[in-house]
Formats: sequence, C-alpha cells, structure tokens
Amino acid sequence: QVQLEESGGGLVQPGGSLRLSCAASGSIFSINAMGWYRQAPGKQRELVADATSGGSTNYADSVKGRFTISRDNAKNTVYLQMISLKSEDTAVYYCNYRQRTNWHTPWSDYWGQGTQVTVSS
Repeated sequence: QVQLEESGGGLVQPGGSLRLSCAASGSIFSINAMGWYRQAPGKQRELVADATSGGSTNYADSVKGRFTISRDNAKNTVYLQMISLKSEDTAVYYCNYRQRTNWHTPWSDYWGQGTQVTVSS
C-alpha cells in the first residue's frame, strides 16, 4: 500500500502563484509515476501534469508554460509549481501515484485526498 500526503492549496488572486506538494510513503516500487489531476465543479477529473521515475513529464495543454512539475525521488515527493494562475484553474487538485512491479504487470493507482485551489480576486 502507498499513502499520499498533499499540501499547498489555498486562495490566490489571478496572476498569483502556488506550489503543491505530495509525498508518497509505504511500499514504493522503482517503476512509478507521480502527478496531479484536478476536478472543477460539474466537470470531469483531468490530468494536469505527471512525471515518471524515468524522468519524462507530461502536461495538459491548458497549463503548459505556467505549471512546472518536478520530483524529489529521494523523498518520493512531487511538486507542482503554478504561476500566472487563472480563475479557470480553480479546482480540487488530486495527487496521483501509480506504480508497477515490472514492465509486464498492470499499474496500481493511488490517490490523495485532494486540496482546494481557488483563484479569485
């Protein structure tokens, strides 16, 4: 099992910045990916960004150039630096961690409890 602890949400004005953190603990495998999803009221949960243990990253088009995902593998922690925030970034942000024992086994998914990000003046 893997536990995820999120932090860093809050209220920020348009154009402002926030940094989200998510630390994974428990039974961590070397093949993994950590990332962030978000869900706004009345909308489906969507990928914001993720980063694999191999070093690749992936971003939603709507956040490219404004959000940066990074990992501290020694701490099993993923960060999401968000700048130039817009009202449409308002959502509950969920940390996602997935891992597999080897390249032939299915992924196991874990989710954080979610942290609210509100962008408003």
